[in-house]
Amino acid sequence: MMGIFYCMVARGNVVLAEFSATPTNASTVARQVLEKTLQGDKDSSNASYSHDRYVFHVKKTDGLTVLCMADDALGRRIPFAFLEDIHQKFAKTYGRAILSAPAYAMNEEFSRVLSQQMDHYSNDPNADRLNRLKGEMSQVRSVMIDNIEKVLDRGDRLTLLVEKTGTLQGSAVRFKRNSRRFKNTLWWRNVKLT
Repeated sequence: MMGIFYCMVARGNVVLAEFSATPTNASTVARQVLEKTLQGDKDSSNASYSHDRYVFHVKKTDGLTVLCMADDALGRRIPFAFLEDIHQKFAKTYGRAILSAPAYAMNEEFSRVLSQQMDHYSNDPNADRLNRLKGEMSQVRSVMIDNIEKVLDRGDRLTLLVEKTGTLQGSAVRFKRNSRRFKNTLWWRNVKLT
């Protein structure tokens, strides 16, 4: 099963909330990864670290670090979308309390959110916005192709109609000319008879 198995939210090296979907040593490795990211002086960054067949994805923004452990096969797009989502939810929920909260202060309440979001991003195909957009684009594309084919068919029918109209117009002119000639011929016959 591929997916996201562990998530942690920290301010500096103070872990504010974490959740693990499976019993692993993810928490220990996550703390090592957290220490490694704190050595960098950048306030905001994204990074990924490989560990066995798992990858630890880290997003640092505004002094808050959100970290997750995901299956290698999941790639980077979904985990980073997950991290962005968790960061926004955490910041919106706790606001300025994040700046002074003690370790695990938000764990009891926020671990449920972590669990739900991990499940969502691991199992719901709609969680991957890019794939969902590609699907929608594909639908729009097929509708557009159908519409273009209908317009082309209509254009072919219009061309055929224009050609038939042209032919009909030519026939009408010839008919008018021939009928005038016939009328004149009949008139001369009548003149000769009288």
